[in-house]
Amino acid sequence: MRSKLYFSLSLVYVLISCSGQTNHLPQPDKIIKTGAERTELYLSQLENKNIAFVGNHTSMINHTHVVDSLLQRGINIVKIFSPEHGFRGRDDAGKLIQNNLDEKTGLPVISLYGNKNKPSAEDLRNIDLVIFDIQDVGVRFYTYTSTLHYIMEACAENNIPLLVFDRPNPNGFYVDGPVLKNKYKSFVGMHPVPVVHGMTMAEYALMINGEGWVKNNLKCDLKYILCENYTHKSLYTLPVFPSPNIKSMNAVYLYPSVGLFEGTIVNEGRGTNAPFEVFGHPDFPDTLFSYIPRTLPGATNPKLKGKTCYGFDLRDIKFNLPEEYPGINLQYLITAYRLSDNDKNFFTDYFLLLSGDDQLESMIKDQFTEEKIKKSWAEDLINYKKVRKKYLLYPDFE
Repeated sequence: MRSKLYFSLSLVYVLISCSGQTNHLPQPDKIIKTGAERTELYLSQLENKNIAFVGNHTSMINHTHVVDSLLQRGINIVKIFSPEHGFRGRDDAGKLIQNNLDEKTGLPVISLYGNKNKPSAEDLRNIDLVIFDIQDVGVRFYTYTSTLHYIMEACAENNIPLLVFDRPNPNGFYVDGPVLKNKYKSFVGMHPVPVVHGMTMAEYALMINGEGWVKNNLKCDLKYILCENYTHKSLYTLPVFPSPNIKSMNAVYLYPSVGLFEGTIVNEGRGTNAPFEVFGHPDFPDTLFSYIPRTLPGATNPKLKGKTCYGFDLRDIKFNLPEEYPGINLQYLITAYRLSDNDKNFFTDYFLLLSGDDQLESMIKDQFTEEKIKKSWAEDLINYKKVRKKYLLYPDFE
């Protein structure tokens, strides 16, 4: 118990030293406009075409959904492809979604997170153009980039151009984490990029094309509408949160760190009103912050449901963004592992898919410091940044 108390107190000290007030984000000098908002740049390209739209509830122009806006302008949207969480963004993470009809427009919605991840040739029959417009959070294991990959592959195979309406990356002001090794490739990580990749969707699409990651080295006929007034130093507040369990900008910034708990026995806040802003486990010291995961919209069966979890509340952390942001915080994982008395079952197989390599897990088990762990992936990050630089469409943070 002494070792548990020591590490719990040390983490509490770390959290207290950087808390005390909520994030204060300086306002940008100029208003950032998303690609979708810049209708004057693309409406003429859509006329007299049969269009398939890839999007979800984040595909907005101010308070109007892009599909609704285009239909009102006489653009012929004929079908919708939806990613994880569904077209209206209400479904649990990991829940398989069936094809359906959109409740508002009546358009057929083909799920790319159900029986398949990629549109078939039949799905794309008589389609002249595919539009992709989804707000991402800039984290490798957030599956919207995987959906982008399969859309590009399907478009390339069927000779259909793809138009990306770009959106800012709210974590686009840094790059961090281990670079994925090919043997851990999965739908939660398809490409050799770090956990935090520092790219917008249009930039990421360029990299998929340029690095030959599409099957059979095919090239997608890719076009994009850029954001206005965005740079990788920008702090962008999301007008719509991109999934049911990311409910605040604090959660957006914590997600690369706390999201790794999804590959452990620790609850990552699902089933609470603060997912990815708290974490805990029933076996942690009962002197810590406590909560009970329950069934909630978007989290119908959270890990450790109905059990009292003891852990940490990260809702009041202050980030000095973007200049002094520390990147991924490994202290959360390190401390939780030690509080578990180095439980051999602490890490699940899923952790390897999230981290993208086996080194992070083994180094935590061997009690490496955060500094040493981060040094282990430093060279890979240097090499990745050289690749990333080739595809940037906006001024960088460095």
